[in-house]
Amino acid sequence: MTEPRLNRRTFLQLSGVSSAALALGVAAPAEALAAAEDGGAVPDGVFGLGVASGDPSTSSVVLWTRLAPQPLAPDGHGGMPLRPVPVRYEVAADARFRQVVRRGAAVASPELAHSVHPEIDGLEAGREYFYRFQVGRQVSPTGRAKTLPATADATFRFATASCQAWYHGHFTAYKHLVQEELDAVVFLGDYIYEYGITASNLWRLGAAVTPEHGVEIQTLEQFRLRYSLFKSDPHLQAAHAAAPWIVTWDDHEVQNNYGADGSQYGVLPEHFVHLRAVGYRAFYENLPVSLSTLPEGPDSTVHRAFGDGGLVRFHVLDTRQYRDPLPTDAADQNREDRTILGADQEAWLYDELAASPATWNVIANGVTVAAITTNRTDQWDGYPANRRRLLAAMRTTSNPVVLTGDIHKHVAAELKADFADPASATVGVELICTSIASDGDGAPTDAYTPDWVQHPYVKLYDGRRGYIHVTLTGTAMTSEFKVVPWVEADAGAPLETVARFVTPAGAPGLERLA
Repeated sequence: MTEPRLNRRTFLQLSGVSSAALALGVAAPAEALAAAEDGGAVPDGVFGLGVASGDPSTSSVVLWTRLAPQPLAPDGHGGMPLRPVPVRYEVAADARFRQVVRRGAAVASPELAHSVHPEIDGLEAGREYFYRFQVGRQVSPTGRAKTLPATADATFRFATASCQAWYHGHFTAYKHLVQEELDAVVFLGDYIYEYGITASNLWRLGAAVTPEHGVEIQTLEQFRLRYSLFKSDPHLQAAHAAAPWIVTWDDHEVQNNYGADGSQYGVLPEHFVHLRAVGYRAFYENLPVSLSTLPEGPDSTVHRAFGDGGLVRFHVLDTRQYRDPLPTDAADQNREDRTILGADQEAWLYDELAASPATWNVIANGVTVAAITTNRTDQWDGYPANRRRLLAAMRTTSNPVVLTGDIHKHVAAELKADFADPASATVGVELICTSIASDGDGAPTDAYTPDWVQHPYVKLYDGRRGYIHVTLTGTAMTSEFKVVPWVEADAGAPLETVARFVTPAGAPGLERLA
């Protein structure tokens, strides 16, 4: 007998998520709450993974929590009984909840790892809000959210972060980030890592894991457990509670360097789509994203946009799900029809950029756009024709800024109309943030430094850990590259601003201030 092929229709049939569970995880009517309450009490400590908000617009925000009194329970269910549980929430204009503006409820279902994603709308633009959840008599920590500004005369502050291999070091950067009073955090991929955690890669001093963490992830339960492990970090929980997050993924949310249905490790496509399906499902369950991103089997729509105009519009990209395979040779690499975004996402992005009325158009992207070396085929260097189309589209919009993660280095680069001609026009800038912890402590320079600094359009390279702080006004963008000198030993490292740049509105480029 031959093994039946696993296809997308099969995954839709076997996904195990009912339409009722999806709807109730966003908003629940009274009768559904009453039915869930009949199940009885739940264990103490259900808010062990904290709270979060995300996907902000000028009038709405998504709230999130996942009930887990035992976050590291090996079965991935967080110590919760396998039944629905009612979750109530409040949103207020003040931290003491004297001015409550929204109340509601959702049902946390075991089908979605007891996560809820209520979507709160009808809010005021550019306004700070506070929120909390309640299960029985248990009340969650308070989270802070903020809607996007509707006018161009505002000031908007956000940070970018990526690549948080918990086992490589402490999340010291988040400890400092929460002191910034940010309006948002943009996370650019590699929220978790799929590798088995062993003595050889556990560099976080003082940490230990149980044997179930020592294997490479293959199942939904293992993905859920890995998210729980990373989210157990108190500084990450604090960063989620401090500001709304705008999130995209890169490769390690599924498997290193994957593209579309293709594994770089020999997994057959018909089997790899199963891994992708459960990875995408766990991504939705564990992050403050809207219902529109929930996967149907191995397919998920993560590219989306936030901001109605005014000061800023965020265009969030997915550079993994639709990309062509890595090139087989130089001729293949330079084919005009090659794409890292896929035809539909390309068309969506270019229309978005051309139509956006915002002063600043921020593109949140997984991998490096700037031309560095032709052998970096996992980045946009592997898709030069698609890069040319992107750069052309950037010339149709105002003040394009690309945000990138992936490489575990801080890089500031100017994006040229023609990278073969460094004297060609600068059409935008790219701010690449280093990792939160991946690759351990790092250093200002390393073996890859010459590849990057050989280009006159690369204005900064630093291989330490940290984040980027960005301030937008109607007249300029200021980008500050923050680093910490160590992450492996403890979370006590001080914060340093290694470089500061200004980009005037209407004049793309990077003027170094410090």
